[in-house]
Amino acid sequence: MTKNENEETINDLFAENQDVPPELQLWEKNPKRTHLIRDIWFNQMNEQVDEENEMPEEAKRELLFMMAVNSVLDIVMESLPEDRAVSFSYFLDHMLGLTAANQRYGVDLLETSYEIVAKVYREDYDTDEEFEEAVMEKEEKWWTVGKQQLGGRSPNDVIAEALSRYGLNR
Repeated sequence: MTKNENEETINDLFAENQDVPPELQLWEKNPKRTHLIRDIWFNQMNEQVDEENEMPEEAKRELLFMMAVNSVLDIVMESLPEDRAVSFSYFLDHMLGLTAANQRYGVDLLETSYEIVAKVYREDYDTDEEFEEAVMEKEEKWWTVGKQQLGGRSPNDVIAEALSRYGLNR
């Protein structure tokens, strides 16, 4: 079977479109994805939760949320080649630990680290390599040294602690 020049194949539908800005593909399509996911799962999940007659309403809402998040995570992991899924899972865990630490301590560790690194200026170094090394050294030190707003603990420690509470540090 030959392809007519006006026909789209399944591969055409899923090919990356280099003309689409990343912010559109990554973020602006999320409301549309949310509607699609609702149409796929919402009724089925509601039926399952409604079968839980002995469960309090608050617990039912939590169960519905947990089912939805788990299903989305499954889709994300299944949509990536295994090596990328494994890498993604480590990045996701780190960001979840970071978010949990931020919430617990009322801080924004990522933003604060950016502010610290932004104080390293290129003009203070002879070469790009020296500048990059200084930035990496400053950043590494910042993440490993205790901070007053974290009760004297380092950002890495509070993230590891958050991940440990959920068994995600193994």
